[in-house]
Amino acid sequence: MSADASVAEGDGTPVVPSNGKGALIVLVAFFVFSATDAIVKIMAGTIPAPQVTFLITATALILLLTHSLVTGRFRRLIPRQPSLAFWRALLLALDTLLIHYAFATLPMAEAYLIAFLTPILVAMLSFVFLGERLSRIGWLGVLVGFAGVAVALKPGAAPLNFGHLAAFASAVLFSLSLILLRRTKMAETDEALVASLLVVMTPVAFAVAAISGELKPLDLPLFGYAVAGGVLMIVGNALLVRAFRVGEASVVAPFQYSQIIWGCLYGFFLFSTPVEMHTLMGAAIIIFSGWLVLK
Repeated sequence: MSADASVAEGDGTPVVPSNGKGALIVLVAFFVFSATDAIVKIMAGTIPAPQVTFLITATALILLLTHSLVTGRFRRLIPRQPSLAFWRALLLALDTLLIHYAFATLPMAEAYLIAFLTPILVAMLSFVFLGERLSRIGWLGVLVGFAGVAVALKPGAAPLNFGHLAAFASAVLFSLSLILLRRTKMAETDEALVASLLVVMTPVAFAVAAISGELKPLDLPLFGYAVAGGVLMIVGNALLVRAFRVGEASVVAPFQYSQIIWGCLYGFFLFSTPVEMHTLMGAAIIIFSGWLVLK
């Protein structure tokens, strides 16, 4: 992908492809997603996780709709390819349900390690469906990044169960959603891609929260966290869409590994979780893997 070959998004706005720019944007996106996860962890100490997911998703949808109406950009929320937008959003909704189940039945390290198969799956699927090719160094970078995750997390041995299957299925669904994002990005605006996700995610999250039967009353601080989480969800997804618009999926996806680094930082500053030497070693390997992917 050459930097001087311009493309356009759904409304005709020109976009200049750049793997370097895409990598930088997606790093910020995963930083924001990790901040959202931190807010979820804080709220989940008071109310059930499905209720947290619904509150943040619904708040994000309300904020996005309000902003579009105030700025007169509501038409940009309407997808031009509603079927593709719906299927991508549904894949992400199911991905969320599966990874939450995995977190409930597995040690976090086990679930994270399996979920971080996503960049490898994206590289493979991008080759099959999009014709994108990583160099040998790029493939080495993807595999080195996964090794860095393993070093950072030090997963223990555990018998295989449905949690492992759910985590793997989650990685597959997230990978497919990223491939669909790559296929639909030129026909849709960034706002439409984010809005379609929230429109599907909100009722799914509500259904899970209602079925759980553990809905609890809310207080003012929880609403404040929900607003902050909603804003971060919009920003994170908007940045993710933009990163995959300007960069190749097989190059951008491996930077998901950076969430290990961001998660350690948030854990240290917000929850006083110590950062251990193996975590720093893993982070260094992950940074090196990102450099290889961009070679």
